[in-house]
Amino acid sequence: MLTPLDIHNKEFRKVFRGYSEDEVDEFLDEVVRDFDNLLKENARLQEELQQLQEKVDNYKRIEETLNNTLVMAQETAEETKESARREAELILQEARAKAERIVAESRERVEKLTQEFDELKTEMKLFRTRMKTVIRAHLELLEEDSPEDAVQDRAVPINRVVDG
Repeated sequence: MLTPLDIHNKEFRKVFRGYSEDEVDEFLDEVVRDFDNLLKENARLQEELQQLQEKVDNYKRIEETLNNTLVMAQETAEETKESARREAELILQEARAKAERIVAESRERVEKLTQEFDELKTEMKLFRTRMKTVIRAHLELLEEDSPEDAVQDRAVPINRVVDG
């Protein structure tokens, strides 16, 4: 996979009047493929985050069910109530701890990927700007008179030399 340093250090072979279009196109294709892979990875991670959020919601439903069970246990008997309450608290603590850990890990991963994505976008903008500058410079060179044109512009017509 390409790194920003690879993009920055990429050198194209010089050919007559500019860079090789094929090499530039191939390199840009490679950048596009890698960028596309990153987008797909980001989408996959978003889907994974959604699945983890569904698990958290499931834990919340479990928590709600346990609370209802606790109420029923209170109505049944004091001894059963105490036992069920302790068990429910333990399960809730574990569920909350696990849910918080999953959410925290997912958020960290999403933040990291978002940061990497933003860095990649910045590198892509920088690359495009540099590429535009190089292309403009080459266009300016192409628009300037060539040495042959300058000689023809300065040449004295033959009839002026003979008549003069």
